[in-house]
Amino acid sequence: MPRHITAPTRIPVPGDKLIEEHVGRVHTGTTVLSVAHMVAPPGWDEPFQSPAFDEVTIVLRGAMRVEHEGGYFDVGPGETVLCEAGERIRYSNPSESEECEYWAVCAPAFSPEAAHRED
Repeated sequence: MPRHITAPTRIPVPGDKLIEEHVGRVHTGTTVLSVAHMVAPPGWDEPFQSPAFDEVTIVLRGAMRVEHEGGYFDVGPGETVLCEAGERIRYSNPSESEECEYWAVCAPAFSPEAAHRED
């Protein structure tokens, strides 16, 4: 039977980033994939990670910087990045004045443990 999801679950994280999970481990108990809407404040960043999941990020507004072993690139509105499981990456919002709004789809579903974030 289809599940009608009428509202997401907000997941608290450091750095004032907004995460609203629509489908995933926290909100629906789904482990095969997760779908979340996110808003990263100006200047936001997180540590490097080597996730155990594929992640598709679709930017709606602002810019998302993706650092990788070969350098970095910025993903703008209407653009998408695919980071495959095991790739060492780091996400950040390079703007000091604009938020970055985006959707992230992870398969299998995101979990903090599976992100393998560096200290």
